[in-house]
Amino acid sequence: MDPAQKIVRNGSRLNKVLLVALDASTLVGATRERAAAGVVAYSAICPHAGCEVSGWVAGQNDIECACHNSRYNPRDAAAVVDGPSPRALSALPLEVMDGKLVVAKPFIGRLGVIPA
Repeated sequence: MDPAQKIVRNGSRLNKVLLVALDASTLVGATRERAAAGVVAYSAICPHAGCEVSGWVAGQNDIECACHNSRYNPRDAAAVVDGPSPRALSALPLEVMDGKLVVAKPFIGRLGVIPA
């Protein structure tokens, strides 16, 4: 929900968000600016085939789409680490407002699969 205008987003699956809590000192570049207290947010829809990104690769600390094993680095703007994904996950900038984690700006990048 938009805290200022109190508008609730629709039920589109493109609105699914993946939140990851990380050590803020490990965040790189623009990711540091988009994070709030070490928490980053990305679209949970893989740009490769539109599957849901929900896996965590322990040891490498990457997020993964189980459909085709695309992996993303959540510390570096969800850049593609491995797999067929053509681009990073779209980022959702966050901030802490009145002690609550809220969306600071709209998604950065296109959501979902880009049609061929």
